[in-house]
Amino acid sequence: MINIPAVFWLVPVASLVALSMAWFFFRQMMAADEGTPRMKEIALYVRKGAMAYLKQQYKVVCIVFVVLCALFAFMAYGLNVQNPWVPFAFLTGGFFSGLAGFFGMKTATYASARTANAARESLNAGLKIAFRSGAVMGLTVVGLGLLDIAIWFIVLNHFDADGLISITTTMLTFGMGASTQALFARVGGGIYTKAADVGADIVGKVEADIPEDDPRNPATIADNVGDNVGDVAGMGADLYESYCGSVLSTAALGAAAFGVAGLEIQLKAVIAPMLIAAVGVFLSLLGIFLVRTKEGATMKDLLHSLSVGTNVSAILIAVASFAILYLLGIENWLGLSFSVISGLAAGVIIGQATEYYTSHSYKPTQKISEAGQTGAATVIIKGIGTGMISTCIPVITIGVAIMLSYLCANGFDLSMSSESLSHGLYGIGIAAVGMLSTLGITLATDAYGPIADNAGGNAEMCGLGEEVRHRTDSLDALGNTTAATGKGFAIGSAALTALALLASYIEEIKIAMARAGQTLTNVAGDVISASDATIPDFMNYFQINLMNPRVIVGAFIGAMAAFLFCGMTMEAVGRAAEKMVQEVRRQFREIAGILEGTGTPDYGRCVEISTRAAQHEMIVPSILAILIPIIVGIVLGVAGVLGLLVGGLAGGFTLAVFMANAGGAWDNAKKNIEEGNFGGKGSFAHKACIVGDTVGDPFKDTSGPSLNILIKLMSMVSIVMAGLTVAFS
Repeated sequence: MINIPAVFWLVPVASLVALSMAWFFFRQMMAADEGTPRMKEIALYVRKGAMAYLKQQYKVVCIVFVVLCALFAFMAYGLNVQNPWVPFAFLTGGFFSGLAGFFGMKTATYASARTANAARESLNAGLKIAFRSGAVMGLTVVGLGLLDIAIWFIVLNHFDADGLISITTTMLTFGMGASTQALFARVGGGIYTKAADVGADIVGKVEADIPEDDPRNPATIADNVGDNVGDVAGMGADLYESYCGSVLSTAALGAAAFGVAGLEIQLKAVIAPMLIAAVGVFLSLLGIFLVRTKEGATMKDLLHSLSVGTNVSAILIAVASFAILYLLGIENWLGLSFSVISGLAAGVIIGQATEYYTSHSYKPTQKISEAGQTGAATVIIKGIGTGMISTCIPVITIGVAIMLSYLCANGFDLSMSSESLSHGLYGIGIAAVGMLSTLGITLATDAYGPIADNAGGNAEMCGLGEEVRHRTDSLDALGNTTAATGKGFAIGSAALTALALLASYIEEIKIAMARAGQTLTNVAGDVISASDATIPDFMNYFQINLMNPRVIVGAFIGAMAAFLFCGMTMEAVGRAAEKMVQEVRRQFREIAGILEGTGTPDYGRCVEISTRAAQHEMIVPSILAILIPIIVGIVLGVAGVLGLLVGGLAGGFTLAVFMANAGGAWDNAKKNIEEGNFGGKGSFAHKACIVGDTVGDPFKDTSGPSLNILIKLMSMVSIVMAGLTVAFS
């Protein structure tokens, strides 16, 4: 057992502070007035629908987890190709990921009506409730993530006598549980919300010419439920696994990179990312308290209000990173600190680029609105073009961040020696930690979006008046941009985390070979044990180069997997939306007096359609994401898996940015027209942009955001299945 330094206990303390503040903000929100009886009634409909869906989703996920856990248990105890702690770590990762999503969604469903009611008083009052309710999600995610990490580190340190490399690589496996749960949450929630949203928009706004969120539309409640299960529960589970994955992969890389420097330095390298994340909790809290606005604020004013909180947190964590790494006494602490800054800067730049391409305060989205004057076709063409162009800045930014973090960490050594590689890869990992260190406030800005959206729906359905609706529309439009920014941020962090996981995969292969008693030939041509081999030794032994057809084929399969996954989820949304459209049309046709406001729509039937579609359609794409790396590992071996992960990362990252930004731009182009531009609501341009928005819905809320989970899940599956891959290689 290793003596854990006293400074480590800041990690569980930070987790408890985060969870305590999440509880405080939740109680503060619950103390606010929920409004009129009608507002309470609408909120109850949404809350019951969301909880009913989540209950059904967890039933399906539980079955998958039982099967996978049994498989891991067989590999660990039957075949002896896996660490015996893996089945348990896998379960806790999934449990905490699901728990984070549950708490966030529960908060959101209670907050929407209270936000709408607060908006009756002022814009700032509405913003405060919505944002701090979103902060419950952010703080719950980081709190549960750090708690899970701290518990496993303490437990494994007590029971696992094989050293820090074994401890950290075992901890990585609970990331697969988190990734599996996140994928089901994202895909299922995305299908649910977009089936309802598309059905409500096409039949309600385009065909029946009634406003968005009009109580006469039978799909309205299902649409509001979907905002919560997709954009709150799904996003929470998504970023939980990103957060944990970045910290754990960096810890594993630190154990490997500093193994020769002695146990003390190795231990400091392992806990450094945990401490940066822990300090980030306190600085996120500071940023949350800084968010406020004034009455009559423009979109730019509202964006500035949120950016004050996020930017202050980011600047302070940059300063804190220097102090943490210096006080730990880690070799090249200054260079590693700049690696952290490169990750933070990349997150800020990607966020700003996303805001530029998706906010209707800027030309790209305004041009899409303008295209609406010539019809839906030009809106779609312009949106696709904008989405494609928008990939340039994030891709270049991530590329620069990777190079800078790598070079800063290894002293700008391009020799590709074993030491240079391992230190450089540790730098990339710690850059991912830097990007996600302020997740408490970053996720708050994202979870705020669906709360504001639901508040607008509640205001419309309860007839709160034009002034209140204008305030909720402002909050909602801001939410569309913050949601798009959050998705860009999640995708960017996925790219850095996936690259760190790529290096962690090599370490897991090393452990699997050592467990099997295998030897290999090193770069010098000598036969050595796997435990003594370096990264260049493995690259040479498995012939991981561009001339190896296994690597090339794996890369093609990885890129294909991203497109296949998107295609399947897009079609799933299309099939579910068809059923919703038919149902809404049927009710308009058969239930007397709906459109006149004298009849009552059957909201429950639409909720049922979305629920059933989501439960059915999410299974195949999610299972496919787990099976692909396993099959590639068995057929193409280690070289094929590494090719798969590289291809999936490159193709998935670019495709995800394109889909998220195109969808966000289409949505806000519609909002821009609804503010009175190009003819306003009900105009030809408005209807054209509604069509664009419906096309963009699955882009930005189903397929696009699911890709960053796919990227990391394939890496996690590869790591967990490393023993099986080695057995067949």
